[in-house]
Amino acid sequence: MSGDPVFLITGASTGIGAATARQAAQAGFRLVLAARGADKLEALAAELGGPDRALAVPTDVTEWEQNVVLVDAALQRFGRLDVAFANAGFGAARGWLNETPEHWREMVLTNVLGAAYTVRAAIPALTESSGHVLMTGSVAGRRVIPGSLYSATKWAVTAMSEAVRADLNGTGIRTTLISPGQVDTPFFDNPGEGRLEPDDIARAVLYAVSQPPHVDVNELLIRPTAQEM
Repeated sequence: MSGDPVFLITGASTGIGAATARQAAQAGFRLVLAARGADKLEALAAELGGPDRALAVPTDVTEWEQNVVLVDAALQRFGRLDVAFANAGFGAARGWLNETPEHWREMVLTNVLGAAYTVRAAIPALTESSGHVLMTGSVAGRRVIPGSLYSATKWAVTAMSEAVRADLNGTGIRTTLISPGQVDTPFFDNPGEGRLEPDDIARAVLYAVSQPPHVDVNELLIRPTAQEM
């Protein structure tokens, strides 16, 4: 394998995903960008260098076959995969009666099964490169939030990251859980003061990825200074 390392990001079109893509590009990575919507994804890929540096692959992570296509596209275009960041996800209103069952279903499939699918699809290529798995968890995956099924999905991601780490021990693959507090992203309908910026989380991602091969930063919990939870 040759050329600059390759960084795959799901949920890449906005928020933490887009910020991470920009910082990874500055750090010399080639990018494979995945999200459901094509327009913002393709615009970001063009911004980050176009076909030679950034590949946009519209992807629904809840569909196993689309995750396979995503990883195959990375290998066909760039010949390697070094980092896979399972970042796609979204939330729901708190309260057990305050969201539709259909919204719940899509959230659970995206946040939990989608992350599992992305990681599973990437593991063979990451084994070849002694690469890095990252997943987006949450402070809500460390403390139970009343009435929040979203919180339950992030508890699942917390467990998944450790399950993957233990499973891959000895392969050379590193595993990191990124657990943000409140971040000012499209995830929230009412952006507020005192929240982190997506760039704050992206810096944490690049910190974990930039460690020497013998160092595995297993979890980063990043809160705004004033966050109570």
